[in-house]
Amino acid sequence: MGGILNVPITNPEAFDSRRGSLGEYKIFWRLLRYVFPYRRLLVLGFVTMVVYTFAVVAAPFLVQLMIDEITGDTPKIDVLYVIVGLYGANAVLHWVTHYIHQVSFQRVAQNGLVDLRDDMFGHLQDQSMTFYDGESMGRIMSRLQNDIHQLQEFLSSVAVTFGDVLILIVIVGVMLFMDWRLGLITMSVAPVIIWIVLIWQTRTWPRFMQVRRTLAVVNGNLQENLTGMRVIQSLNREEKNLEDFVDRYNKDHFESQIDSSRLSAALMPLVEGFSGISMALVVVVGGLMVLDGSLQIGIVVAFALYIQRFFEPIRFITMQYTQMQRALTSSSHIFELMDRPILIREKHDATEMSNIRGEIEFNNVDFHYVEGSPVLKGMNLKIRSGETVAVVGVTGAGKTTVSALILRLYDVTKGSVKIDGVDVREMNRVSLVNQIGTVVQDPFLFSGTFRDNIRFNHPDVTDQQIETVASLVGASNFIDKMGGYDSMVEEKGSNLSAGERQLVALARALVFDPKIIIMDEATASIDSHTESVIQEAIEKIFENRTALVIAHRLSTVRNADRIIVMSAGEIIEEGNHSELLLQEGVYHALYWQNFS
Repeated sequence: MGGILNVPITNPEAFDSRRGSLGEYKIFWRLLRYVFPYRRLLVLGFVTMVVYTFAVVAAPFLVQLMIDEITGDTPKIDVLYVIVGLYGANAVLHWVTHYIHQVSFQRVAQNGLVDLRDDMFGHLQDQSMTFYDGESMGRIMSRLQNDIHQLQEFLSSVAVTFGDVLILIVIVGVMLFMDWRLGLITMSVAPVIIWIVLIWQTRTWPRFMQVRRTLAVVNGNLQENLTGMRVIQSLNREEKNLEDFVDRYNKDHFESQIDSSRLSAALMPLVEGFSGISMALVVVVGGLMVLDGSLQIGIVVAFALYIQRFFEPIRFITMQYTQMQRALTSSSHIFELMDRPILIREKHDATEMSNIRGEIEFNNVDFHYVEGSPVLKGMNLKIRSGETVAVVGVTGAGKTTVSALILRLYDVTKGSVKIDGVDVREMNRVSLVNQIGTVVQDPFLFSGTFRDNIRFNHPDVTDQQIETVASLVGASNFIDKMGGYDSMVEEKGSNLSAGERQLVALARALVFDPKIIIMDEATASIDSHTESVIQEAIEKIFENRTALVIAHRLSTVRNADRIIVMSAGEIIEEGNHSELLLQEGVYHALYWQNFS
């Protein structure tokens, strides 16, 4: 899949590299694991389904009894009344049991689907940033939405399929019992139908896989284009992107969909054709047997009704088989995603961190995002409690990676990152991140009130704390002008300026009083006024906290206790502002380049 500028942004086969590794039966049994917790409803559904099946099969038999009684030598009106009464009672039983078993199976299916969706979302929440770095959001959303929806459609009708299979089995037994000759004639076409379905299956599976893959690509392209609309319009790429979408992504999906639909459409007429052949044979042979007196006409009529009932489940099962193929394909994609290993796991005996001092230490740390492309190389750095340290360097020097490793968004390749002498890999991650406030270059605000966005994941924070910290960072003025803390922030903070979003994010990072504050390019994209507001508050913000400031704008780091200069993943200079200027090295060049 191409990116906005036709640059490959992800591996299009990422989710499909193991396609076919999950067999159909393994997928099916894995789905059943989500059904077993609701076995009481299952039992109720199966019991009423069995009763419903016998009610369905009993109807033609009662019709046969009525016809035989009417056409007999001495029809008895009392017997007819009894048969008609039984037929009416059977109809009521048919309706009641159909309703109960349908509702029971539907509840089982929907509950299982909710559990599956919960597990999938939980698995995605537990994934590290390494996973998200390698996947496009469009492909993930395709799994969460399209594949789950396809599975939902199948599970919603699977109860009918079970019932049809049972009806089919019972009807076969009844037909053989009533007249084994007509029964064998009726079933003579069944092996041919089974053979056709098996051949059809081998051809449709890869086509359904292709439909799901191309749909994921379409979703990925849509998501990418909508997210990058500002860039697209700025570069006048609308027509080119539309052309790519129409002629490549959407066209590929259309062609794969037509290909699979063509095969699906071919199966149903074949089944109906064999149903007609079977009916014709039974009518002809049965009629001849009635004429020679070896068979009653009621049995022929019952057989005609049973043939309709016999092939009706086959037709529906055939349709369901198509849907099942799609559902198994979707399930395969879902389980492949859920089987992706979680690279960062918390230990069972992880250390609970509370009231930390805020000392940070990198010990001989190596790190890479991609094997063979080191980002940090043998990094050693110790930040004392309460110290303000700035990290500067050109783009790609590894600055942001330093903050990501402290938060344990990634695990180091080699060495260790410690806080207060404890390796972050040994810590309880919730207690770790609750000690660290982070502000990034492009903060994400959620649709909700200012109060909700600042409080965010800390429900114990009081309204007074929210207002105090907003005032501290200089956000209270514009919040009051917009209607106060209960006024709404639109999705991604689209109704705020970049500077206002940054001030809200800064308040959010400070409201729970973290011992460590990380500002990762926090002033890179804001206006000079907002930067001056932050600079005025910086002394109070950093007071009694360990602060790590990552910056391109060197005007924001001059007052740091220590400045670390990085290049190609290594520390090449270290000192305060004055000391580094006197060295006339890389920092000196970067500083004067900033102000030239």
